[in-house]
Amino acid sequence: MSFATGFATGFATGEPVRVVAAGDHFILPSLITAALRHELACDVRELTLGWPLEPFGPVAEVTEASDAEDELIEALAGAQVLVTQMGPVTERVLDACPDLRLVVVCRGGPVNVNLDAAKRHDVRVCFAPGRNAAATAEFTVGLMLAALRRIPQAHNLLAGEGSWEGATYYTYEHSGLELEDLPVGLVGYGAVGSRVARALCAFGAQVMVYDPYVRGEIHGLRVSSLDELLRRSRVITLHARLTPETRGLIGARELALLPRGAVVVNVARGPLLDEDALCDALERGGLSAAALDTYVREPLPASSRLHALAERVVLTPHLGGASRSVAEKAARIAAAEVGRWVRGEPPAHALT
Repeated sequence: MSFATGFATGFATGEPVRVVAAGDHFILPSLITAALRHELACDVRELTLGWPLEPFGPVAEVTEASDAEDELIEALAGAQVLVTQMGPVTERVLDACPDLRLVVVCRGGPVNVNLDAAKRHDVRVCFAPGRNAAATAEFTVGLMLAALRRIPQAHNLLAGEGSWEGATYYTYEHSGLELEDLPVGLVGYGAVGSRVARALCAFGAQVMVYDPYVRGEIHGLRVSSLDELLRRSRVITLHARLTPETRGLIGARELALLPRGAVVVNVARGPLLDEDALCDALERGGLSAAALDTYVREPLPASSRLHALAERVVLTPHLGGASRSVAEKAARIAAAEVGRWVRGEPPAHALT
């Protein structure tokens, strides 16, 4: 984690506000500070700013945010505002930083913040919903195409081994499916699922959607039950939120409902899918392929059965939301929340 700090004048109080940008290798401190500078400098009330931001002490990089409590406490001395993605805003950090009033997390959920402790310390916590919806949707379609057409396997044979054996995919038996006219079922129709549906409609796929919580018009055909969706889909892609209700949503029974040779895609949350049941279905030939970006355990253990199924699976290390646009968008959303707080306006995305 690396830090930068700066000062702005609070519109409501007229007092200097010290802001700490706790960045990392993805949400760079420079992205946060640039977004803050733009947000506050563009304020119509012409806030008095102390920009440019100067580095706060030595820059430190950490691989696990949970190890950075001491660095965060040191950086937050006298600060009222923290903008971060992974910084561990624990009860210990909150106890040690009595001046802290606002925490903005550059991600879809503040899982790194102790919300109960924040409430006790009267610290407002905001987050950045929707920042990676477009990136994750695009990645989902990319993985789907890769699995359907065995693109990674063909690449590995030619680029990795210098073998033309991938040309055997150019046979009826081994060739994959195309999206046009293909029945594709979406489990969930939120910010990501709705974008995937629009993209698949553009490909000409027969899009079907199961989401009992969504009302109104959708892109595709609304299906009344999960079982019906599974029976009718050659490909299913998961976009449900992970809750106690949806954990293990797709298990052995559900996979058995899919047509033989179907494909499963999961770029949502690993625990939505029973990985052992998935491996069983792949090994038996009930499924032809799977494409996964998320797993029950992350990093994916070396002992996972998925590794032995490389000919049938496409595996990526939770990269769905990793695009430069996501980092830039997250910084802008966070900066906008800081701007509202400095101006005494209600936040747009607050949990405390």
